[in-house]
Amino acid sequence: MSGKKHKLETITLKTGNKLLKPFYRVYEKWLWLQIKNGPFPNHIGIIPDGNRRWARRIGLEPAEGHLFGYEKIKETLRWIWDLNIKHVTIYAMSTENCKHRPPEEREKLFELAFKGLNELKNLPEIHKHRVRVRVIGDYSLVPSHLISAIKALEEETKNYDNYTLNIALCYGGRQEILDAIKKIVNDVVEGKLDPNDISEEVFKKYLYTNDSPDPDLIIRTSGEERISNFLLWQSAYSELYFCDVYWPEFRKIDFWRAIRSYQFRERRFGR
Repeated sequence: MSGKKHKLETITLKTGNKLLKPFYRVYEKWLWLQIKNGPFPNHIGIIPDGNRRWARRIGLEPAEGHLFGYEKIKETLRWIWDLNIKHVTIYAMSTENCKHRPPEEREKLFELAFKGLNELKNLPEIHKHRVRVRVIGDYSLVPSHLISAIKALEEETKNYDNYTLNIALCYGGRQEILDAIKKIVNDVVEGKLDPNDISEEVFKKYLYTNDSPDPDLIIRTSGEERISNFLLWQSAYSELYFCDVYWPEFRKIDFWRAIRSYQFRERRFGR
């Protein structure tokens, strides 16, 4: 991993302005003074968009963008845990990715997911911070060897209760809602649930994210301003932050700007 990290640093130096780095450090300190007293979100959702476009822009194969995007996820998770943010959901692959991407690209994404899940199982921060990891999505679209890796990771971390990391893999918000409805109908038919008892709180228990609160903040990179079928039910009152940089270029100052934006907003939840 050290060689890959060095390559990423080299690319960052080539694509960024080295003269600005001292100013970034000063700006980072200034941002920290603004956000350090909170409040901080309890749950952050991330749509890490722009990996392929970033790779094409700097002359790499599109698939390499996903490799650097994966490294950025690990770095961003450290920033999140440093702020003691308890829940995070990462949109790793959508149902559309799993169904409609070319087979070769899809296989590379699954290979990267397999590698990432196995690495997470041994990542020191996971055990240091006692992070429970869950993989949510449509398992019918996931290869069997990847499901085995998912089960091993979830089993390894099932008793951790300080933080929760949800990885949305072959995930779609509409499919999640449909699956919840099917489970509710089944429980009603079997007499386990009275239809008159169905409420928002009851419905929430049937969602993939049933053990996590609704996200307070959703961050999307690459300049696209949509949520693309991500946490549709849960995001009803989430604050949305759209960032112009491609995901592999996402910096701590970009993350802290999102936190600052969240802190400046008045959250009324429709009241």
